[in-house]
Amino acid sequence: MRLLETIVDLRTYRSELSGQVGVVLTMGYLHAGHLSLVQAARHENDHVLATIFVNPTQFDPKEDLSAYPRDLPRDLAMLQEAGVDAVFTPTPVMMYPAGYQTTISVETVSEGKEGAVRPGHFRGVATIVAKLFHLTQPHRSYFGQKDAQQVAVIRRMVQDLIFPLEVRVGPIVRESDGLAMSSRNVYLRPDERQAARVLHRALQATAMAYAAGERHPDALRSTAEHVIGAEPLAALDYVSVADACTLAEQTHPTDAPLLLSLAAKIGKPRLLDNMLLPLELNTLEGATATLGAV
Repeated sequence: MRLLETIVDLRTYRSELSGQVGVVLTMGYLHAGHLSLVQAARHENDHVLATIFVNPTQFDPKEDLSAYPRDLPRDLAMLQEAGVDAVFTPTPVMMYPAGYQTTISVETVSEGKEGAVRPGHFRGVATIVAKLFHLTQPHRSYFGQKDAQQVAVIRRMVQDLIFPLEVRVGPIVRESDGLAMSSRNVYLRPDERQAARVLHRALQATAMAYAAGERHPDALRSTAEHVIGAEPLAALDYVSVADACTLAEQTHPTDAPLLLSLAAKIGKPRLLDNMLLPLELNTLEGATATLGAV
């Protein structure tokens, strides 16, 4: 596996490649969810690139950028074991040189949900992803369903700016008790880790109601809110029932695919989780075909 530490290194390496290239963009501190994206990229492409970059512009001023977990040697070992061909590890000054003035804003799909809670977050995401797409020139890029609104923002940007690539969406990888894998789970104390299971229970209860025929968005939201409300350590931010393609919040019953998503603060970390309805959409092909599809 090649370690590419400068933009010149990356451009030189990329110019030597022929065939299909898949890229997995990460902020490091990897887990099995990231590796599932690498596995999909390995299956569908001739070459797999990964990037590790903790992007400062997507952090809210209230968030502690320096506290984000990092372990580059561990991450590199995991990527090598997973079959990645090369890893790009730029520094902030490479990606944001002094005096930079250009950012990318994706409008409607970035509003509400995470966009309302974290102003400017998706502008930072779109800007860095566009830069990394420009540098890596992939045929396919792989993102996790857990950050569902981020997926929709990136897919809208790819469509609007005519990037010549396909966005593939990998399903959420979970711990044995259902908790969605996340780099932020490391912040949970043992009692908070137990409490965090309520997020998946809320999704499951709502999915059961949907499977039983419930289609009214208010009833689906209420089901999830009731489950989370019973956990004293969980401070709910929101429950969203939205169109899976546009992420527009739903107000009337529909049989169109839905994205059920939620966020809650448990202890220090703020945790996200989601589920596509109907449940059979929660696969690589299903999520790719529906989540943020344009």
